[in-house]
Amino acid sequence: MAKLYFYYSAMNAGKSTQLLQSAFNYAERGMRTLLFTAGVHDRGGHGVIDSRIGLKAEATPFDTATDLHAEVSDARQGGAVGCVLIDEAQFLTRAQALQLARVCDEMGVPVLCYGLRTDFRAELFEGSAALLALADILSEIKTVCNCGRKATMNLRIDEHGNAITVGDQIGIGGNDRYIALCRRHYMERIRG
Repeated sequence: MAKLYFYYSAMNAGKSTQLLQSAFNYAERGMRTLLFTAGVHDRGGHGVIDSRIGLKAEATPFDTATDLHAEVSDARQGGAVGCVLIDEAQFLTRAQALQLARVCDEMGVPVLCYGLRTDFRAELFEGSAALLALADILSEIKTVCNCGRKATMNLRIDEHGNAITVGDQIGIGGNDRYIALCRRHYMERIRG
């Protein structure tokens, strides 16, 4: 039985690196994979999954109107699909998470989703909330705070390193805009 996986973490934990390693493992065994990434996430280029350690791969960008079930169904017309991999899964809609569950249940294709659990305000993203509710397997990818504790929070910062506590949920950036922290240090920074 195919399963829906959600691998989640704070920033800088290696989610994209693990996704690319999984895609490589399938390809090495002669199995075709479909890679998707959020169209709003263009740090490495539009339709590119890139990791901070330099690995990258082309992917199909998705937005809120993309029917992922239909995309996978159409792709299967060109041959078997061994696995579907979703980067930046926090940007999925609830409807898309349900579509991915159908890919597993109806097509028998495993789906591996990688994304953030919460935003810089410690609020769940829509896609993350849906995947936390629907996934067969939940797996936390760990990273560390500057203090050595497990980092679970994403702090948005300005150009001077000051905490930003208000603003749009989506703000694409890397180490220049976000810091992964443990809850204690996150709370200290947002209180000022």
